[in-house]
Amino acid sequence: MTQAVIQWIGGPVLKARVSEPFQIHEALAVGEQRLLGEVIQLSGDLLTAQVYEDTTGLKPGDPVVGSGLPLSVALGPGILGNIFDGLLRPLSEASGHWFQPGLAAARSGQFRFEPGVGEGDELAGGQVFGQVDGPGPGRACLVPPLLSGRVRSIRPAGTYAEDEPVLEIEDAGGRVHRVAMQHDWPVRRPRPAAERLSADAPMVTGQRILDTLFPVARGGRAALPGGFGTGKTVLQESLAKWCDADVIVYVGCGERGNEMADVLDEFPHLEDPRTGRPLMERTVIIANTSNMPVAAREASIYTAITVAEYFRDQGLHVALMADSTSRWAEALREVSGRLGELPGESGYPAYLASRLADFYERASRVKALNGEEGSVTVIGAVSPPAGDFSEPVTSHTKRYVRSFWALDRGRAQARSYPAIHPLKSYAEDVDTLARWWQLQGNSEWREYRRRLLGLLESQARLERMARIVGKDSLPPEQQLTLLAADLMNEGFLRQSAFSEVDRFCSPKRQTAMLRLMMQFIDLAGEAVAAGTPPAEIAAMPILRTLQRLGEEFGEDDLERQSEVASEIGAAFNALNDHKEAADVG
Repeated sequence: MTQAVIQWIGGPVLKARVSEPFQIHEALAVGEQRLLGEVIQLSGDLLTAQVYEDTTGLKPGDPVVGSGLPLSVALGPGILGNIFDGLLRPLSEASGHWFQPGLAAARSGQFRFEPGVGEGDELAGGQVFGQVDGPGPGRACLVPPLLSGRVRSIRPAGTYAEDEPVLEIEDAGGRVHRVAMQHDWPVRRPRPAAERLSADAPMVTGQRILDTLFPVARGGRAALPGGFGTGKTVLQESLAKWCDADVIVYVGCGERGNEMADVLDEFPHLEDPRTGRPLMERTVIIANTSNMPVAAREASIYTAITVAEYFRDQGLHVALMADSTSRWAEALREVSGRLGELPGESGYPAYLASRLADFYERASRVKALNGEEGSVTVIGAVSPPAGDFSEPVTSHTKRYVRSFWALDRGRAQARSYPAIHPLKSYAEDVDTLARWWQLQGNSEWREYRRRLLGLLESQARLERMARIVGKDSLPPEQQLTLLAADLMNEGFLRQSAFSEVDRFCSPKRQTAMLRLMMQFIDLAGEAVAAGTPPAEIAAMPILRTLQRLGEEFGEDDLERQSEVASEIGAAFNALNDHKEAADVG
C-alpha cells in the first residue's frame, strides 16, 4: 500500500503530497476514519483526490492510503432485490439517517450454493461456475472476466458467505486463484463481451406513445428531458414496472430526498405483473440523494452501469433508469470548480460531453463471454433548468442517444400523460424495428406512425390558424383534421400510470387500437368528402367509445375490440343513410 499526506482540502476535493507512486482512479482510504476516496489527478509529487464521504474534520497532515486497485464494487448474488447508496453500500447498514464514516461496501450474506462444474474442467472468464438459491433471475456465479484456467477444487453444495472462496482456479502460469460467489470490478471500466450485436427488437415499455411513435431498441439509449413537474420520475417508475426487461436497475442520482423516499417506500410493495411476485426480486435500487456527498453522486452513475453489465453478462436483458443525469453533471461541475479548472458553457467542465459519451456508450446488446445474449438499455432523465433543451447537458445528451423523449410542460398542465411532446421527440431506429412489428402482425406500423405524426403536425399548424380566424371558419377537411388529432391525443397517446386497465398496453393491443382509430379517421374522411359536416361526425356516439378505448378494453378484451370495428362501420352506414334520406327529402 502507498501513502500520502494531505496538504490542502476543500469540500470533497483534497491534494496530498506523495512519497510513493499512485495510479489514476486508485481507491483511497482517507484520514483516521478511512473515508473512501479516488485519485483523479497526478502532478509531480502531488495527487488530487475526491472523497465520497463527508470530509468534515479532515485537515492537512492526515494520512491518505492507496489500495493499489481502482475504485471497484463487489458484484454477486447479494445485489439483486436490495437498496444501496451510490457506492453499493447497503442502506440497511446505515446507522440512523447516515452511514458510519469509512463503512466498506463489501457484503457477506449467506447463500445456498450449487456447483455447476467439477474438478479438472476448463473455465474461461465470464463463465458460470454455479448457482445460488433465491427468487428472481441473476443468481449465477461468474468467473471474473479476466481470469481463466483449470478448476483445481470446488466446494460441494451448501450454504456459504458471499465473499467466502468456493472455487480454486489454476491459470496457465500455475498460479492458483481463489474465487468467491462475488467478485470485484472497477466501476469506470466497461466489462468485456465477446461481441457487440446490432439492434433487432425494441424494448417494449407498455406506453403507447413510446412503443408506437418513439421506440427504443433493446440495448439502446434514450433520454427523457423535462422541467419540474412534467412527470419524469413517474414515467421512469412506470417503465421500471412494465418494460420487458429481466432486471431493473434504478439509480436516483442527486434527486430530492422526498422523491427517492417515495421510490423506496413504493417499490418493495409492488407486484411484478410478469410473475405475481414482488417486483423487488428483480430490481436493484441505488439511492444517492442531493443531501449525500456530491462526489458520491458522480460515482453512482458508474456504479449503476457496472451492476447492469454484471447481469447482462449472465444473459439477461437489463433496463437502467438514471434519474437524473443533470444532477450527475452538476457534481462534475462542482468538483471541477474545486480543482480550479477552466469552466466551459454554463460552468460545466469542458469534458462534460466525453463523460456523457463514456456513460451512454456502455449501453449495448452483446454476446457475453459465456455465449449468452444480454443487453443493457439506458434511459437517462435530464432536468434542464426551466425546461430549456438548449442547455449543455440536454444538447450533449442528444448527440449520444437514439431515442429522445421530450417532456412538455403544456401537455403536463393539460393532464395529458405521459407528457411527451410528439413533435419535439424522435427515434432513430424506426426502420430497423419495423421488421419486428411486422412479425408481431402489424405490417402497417411504419405507415400508421407516419400518418399519426403528420396528423399531429397538421394539428399544430391549424390550431395557430384557428386562433386567428376561428375554428368554424376553417374548411371541413381541416376541421376534421383537428377532430382526428384530438381523438389520437385523447384516446391513444394519453395513458394513465394509475389506471388498473390502461397502465400497460401490449404491442398487440396497441396495434388493435391504432387500427380502429385509423379506420374511424378514414371513414370520417370519406364522409366529409361526400358532404357530411364535421360537427355531425363529432356528435357520433362511437367517437366517445374510441376516446375511452384504453380504459374500456383491457388486455383480456382484444376480441371485444374487434366488435368495435363493426360498430364503426355500422355507425357510418347509418350516418350515410341519414344524409341520403335528408338529400331526397
